[in-house]
Amino acid sequence: MFEIGEMIVYPMYGAGIITDIEDKEILGEIRSYYSVSLPLSKMTASVPVDKAESLGVRRIIDANEIPDVLAVLEMETEPMCPNWNRRYRDNTEKLQTGDIKKVASVVRNLVRTDRAKPLSTGEKKLLATAKQILESELVYVGGYTIEEADELVESHI
Repeated sequence: MFEIGEMIVYPMYGAGIITDIEDKEILGEIRSYYSVSLPLSKMTASVPVDKAESLGVRRIIDANEIPDVLAVLEMETEPMCPNWNRRYRDNTEKLQTGDIKKVASVVRNLVRTDRAKPLSTGEKKLLATAKQILESELVYVGGYTIEEADELVESHI
């Protein structure tokens, strides 16, 4: 269980801070929810406490893990399906895991693909989401500004 003030990652949304734990009644059922402030996406999310683990919510990484993430960005591009629709689904599944290294691999692969041949509109949006997720965690972990985190990511791809 997480506590108020903890920094967490909510897959598909990025890093944020738990600002409250509150009980809410929805459809006649009372459940506890984490209120998570996600400043980089300028939103607040409510995450059911009893579903947080199955949704992939996790604590942010330690600063000593940043080099491992940057190493993923430097690795060779993974082979991807030539069909953009299948590629989109595969990458979305990786993002939904919440694993920062998988998110970094999606960013790396899509940036390099976009450099070779422009991505479809859907994949461009997916790349923007993936970068936001990755960079939001780097901002919290490394104390970077969003611009510095973006420059760090780009310089390692």
